[in-house]
Amino acid sequence: LHTHKKSVVNKMQQKYWKTKQTLIKVTGKKEDEHVVASDADLDAKLELFHSIQRTCMELLKAIELYQKRICFLSQEENELGKFLRSQGSQDKTRAGKMMQATGKALCFSSQQRLALRTPLSRLYQEVETFRYRAISDTWLTVNRMEQYRTEYRGALLWMKDVSQELDPDLYKQMEKFRKVQAQVRHAKLNFDKLKTDVCQKVDLLGASRCNLLSHVLTTYQTTLLHFWEKTSHTMAAIHESFKGYQPYEFTMLKFHQVSKNNHSALCISLVMPAPAYEAVLLAAIRSSTGEWENSEKIS
Repeated sequence: LHTHKKSVVNKMQQKYWKTKQTLIKVTGKKEDEHVVASDADLDAKLELFHSIQRTCMELLKAIELYQKRICFLSQEENELGKFLRSQGSQDKTRAGKMMQATGKALCFSSQQRLALRTPLSRLYQEVETFRYRAISDTWLTVNRMEQYRTEYRGALLWMKDVSQELDPDLYKQMEKFRKVQAQVRHAKLNFDKLKTDVCQKVDLLGASRCNLLSHVLTTYQTTLLHFWEKTSHTMAAIHESFKGYQPYEFTMLKFHQVSKNNHSALCISLVMPAPAYEAVLLAAIRSSTGEWENSEKIS
């Protein structure tokens, strides 16, 4: 019964010092600088782990947003292509042919752009799997290690407290100190084992992520290059087919019309190709209700 009471008291003391160490950590109170310095390499690994954890989440969000932007851009590009084809079919001049050719190229580009979603979807799945498996497993090990570290540092606080009241001539105090010392050694043994596991897992985690991104992004890079090669070849062909073609010279006319009662006025600005400029100008001169105030050419 006496031994059982000692065991209960010992466990209560362990809980007390562990709780005290937890409060010190939570409140951010300064700890022993030598103890903190001994874990510098571990803290560096933990910082790397949290960086990997955070950047993987940011990467997933970026991929999701990127895919939405690709769909939106492809849709807008396709609509512009359809518009140019529609307007080009109504224009019987060479400009109409240019608009039709450019419209077809834009529609083709919009379809090819959607091919980028396949490697991006695979990248998203791979990173998500990496986060749920590798990062989660390392996170569990880190949590266990933190528990043992708190227990170990609490035992150090306990030993420090006992050593301050230690009288070598008193057998009971020496016996108590030896028991606390044994507790510190046991806690350190458990902590060191988990500390090594964490450092190894974080190193492996970093290397695994590099290999993952290197492998998956190769497919995305290849798809992207093929997309730009196809679209640039199509646009270059259009440019070559219409090479040497003289562009329109556009003319802007400002028309000011005053009503008969002089209470209201209408100002109209027109932008038109140069061939139509003469016809409109002639019609304006013949009009008795309007006056062309000024005109200027723009290119």
